[in-house]
Amino acid sequence: MRARYGVPLGVTAVGAAGLVYAAGIEPRSFRLRRVTVPVLPSGMRPLRMLQVSDIHMVGGQRKKQRWLRSLAGLRPDFVINTGDNLSDPEGVPEVLDALGPLMEFPGAYVFGSNDYYGPRPRNPARYLLEKVQGRHGLNGNPPVVGAIHNPWEDLRDGFDAAGWQNLTNTRGTLKIEGVSVELTGLDDPHIKRDRYTEVSGGPSPTADFSMGVVHAPYLRVLDAYTADGYPLILAGHTHGGQLCIPFYGALVTNCDLDTDRVKGLSTHTSDGHTAHLHVSAGCGANRYTPFRFACPPEATLLTLVGRES
Repeated sequence: MRARYGVPLGVTAVGAAGLVYAAGIEPRSFRLRRVTVPVLPSGMRPLRMLQVSDIHMVGGQRKKQRWLRSLAGLRPDFVINTGDNLSDPEGVPEVLDALGPLMEFPGAYVFGSNDYYGPRPRNPARYLLEKVQGRHGLNGNPPVVGAIHNPWEDLRDGFDAAGWQNLTNTRGTLKIEGVSVELTGLDDPHIKRDRYTEVSGGPSPTADFSMGVVHAPYLRVLDAYTADGYPLILAGHTHGGQLCIPFYGALVTNCDLDTDRVKGLSTHTSDGHTAHLHVSAGCGANRYTPFRFACPPEATLLTLVGRES
């Protein structure tokens, strides 16, 4: 009996344990990453920036809400939200409540596709197929039909009322103790809402520091920001691969970014310029694929320091 069934039963048990972990444990194992980025002009004091992304809030996610509220204890200089806050049309009040303490700090935001549209059940294997075929989002796929429309206007109004700046295909400026931080933002490239021509031209000469902000790190956007001379670009969207293979990493990024840069700090080069790129793995997942493996949910505290550092 053992010789015949022992190995299959062992494999089944390991698989079941992995599924329980990926569905019930790791998605709730929230982490804070700390990164130092040498991008500020020489002599400028360090800036502490908190990035939150891909919350994908579903009603009743109390632990996630408590963890997000606790991040205010970091006392960042400013907060950047890189989108996909929703995975439930009823989730706006819970997002605003969870982010309420953080909205007491200067901040800005861009939206992702899941802020505008609710998710639908989807075979995860399609992400691999789309990678092979070079199709991602509306970039190569037909337009979505019958999508659920999320109440993104309510989310926008809540952020705006708190004083966070809406960076939808526009520029904004935060004043941090006399330091002028220019933020150039785009709407989500994953659903072709980005309009770089409306914000092109590079950093303003009057700003002390400038950076680009976008939800999905598509190469056309990274190329444009970098060629225009932005020293830092923030993005989310990838979920860090979400289901990763230990000691190997991510299989997909859900955009045309390579898997080597699916999360964390890296660089991007275009037209003779090089920028730092930070991609957040985010702290949530689509409500229909609520799994994470070898890629725990996260937020990131980025300390921006002088380039000479």
